[in-house]
Amino acid sequence: MDISIARTFLEVVKTGSFVNAAANLNISQTAVSARIRVLEEQLDRPMFVRNKAGARLTPAGEQFFRFATSLVQVWEAARTTVALPPGREAMVTIGAELSLWNPLLKHWLLWMRRECASVAIRTTIDRSERLMELVQDGSLDAAVLYGAPNRPGTLTELLFEEKLVLVRTTALSQPPGPEDLVGIDWGEDFAGSYRAAFPGGRNPVVAISYGPLALDYILEVGGSGYFRQGFVRPYLVDGRLELVPNGPEFAYPAYLVSSAKADRSMLDRIRAGLRAAAFSAGV
Repeated sequence: MDISIARTFLEVVKTGSFVNAAANLNISQTAVSARIRVLEEQLDRPMFVRNKAGARLTPAGEQFFRFATSLVQVWEAARTTVALPPGREAMVTIGAELSLWNPLLKHWLLWMRRECASVAIRTTIDRSERLMELVQDGSLDAAVLYGAPNRPGTLTELLFEEKLVLVRTTALSQPPGPEDLVGIDWGEDFAGSYRAAFPGGRNPVVAISYGPLALDYILEVGGSGYFRQGFVRPYLVDGRLELVPNGPEFAYPAYLVSSAKADRSMLDRIRAGLRAAAFSAGV
C-alpha cells in the first residue's frame, strides 16, 4: 500500500471531513477522494459514510483504523532507521513546546552529545496538539509538554513539576504597579487559577504568548509577570528581578509523552537525559 493512502485515511478520521483533510495535507479534495477510493477498492469495503455533516467511519473503516495507525508508525520507524547518518547506531526523535526548549532541551541536547554520542537526534518544536498527533502516529518517539491529555497509543508520565512565580523588575525608581503586569499565555489551567487568585483583575495592557520575549520586554521597559521559576532564577540571583511579595505561585507540571510502540531502551535514555537536564536547568 502507498503510505500516503494510510496517512490520508487517518487525516479524514481525525478531521471528520474530506475538505478539512485536504486542507491539512495541502492537496485537493479530489486527491483525497481518489486516495480513499483506491483504498476502498483494495479492501473491497467502503471506509466512510459521507454526508453534509462530513465523513464517519463504516464498521470496516473502524476495523482498518488500528492497522492504518500501525502502518504509519512502522513506516516512520523504518524510514528513520534507514536514514541513519554514518557512524550512528540509532536515532531518537523528540519534540517539545517552544517554551520548553530554553533552557531544558538545550541542556538535554548537550547531555545526549556527551552520554549518547552514537545516537542521531531529530528535534521538533510545535504546538502541544500537533506534538501529540506526531507521537500518536509514530513520527516522534516522545514529546515534552506542559499538560498532556491521555491519547490512544501513548504513554504519559510526570517529568517534573515547576512553579510559575510572579516577578518584577528592580531597576525602576518605583516598583511596577498592577498596570505594568505583562500577560503571558501559560495555558487554560493557569488562566483559571489566575482568575481565582485575582478575582476582578484587569486585563493586561500588553499580552505576549512567549515567555522569553515577555521577559526581554519587561527587562527593557520595566514591569512584572508570571514566569517559570527555573527560567528566571539567574535574574533573581543577579538582582535584575525580584519576587513580588506574597505573590501566589502556581504549579506547572511537565510531562513526557511517548509512543506505546517506541523502543523502551531508547526512552530510558531520553528520560535519564531529561531529568539530568532539568537538574542542570535548575528546575
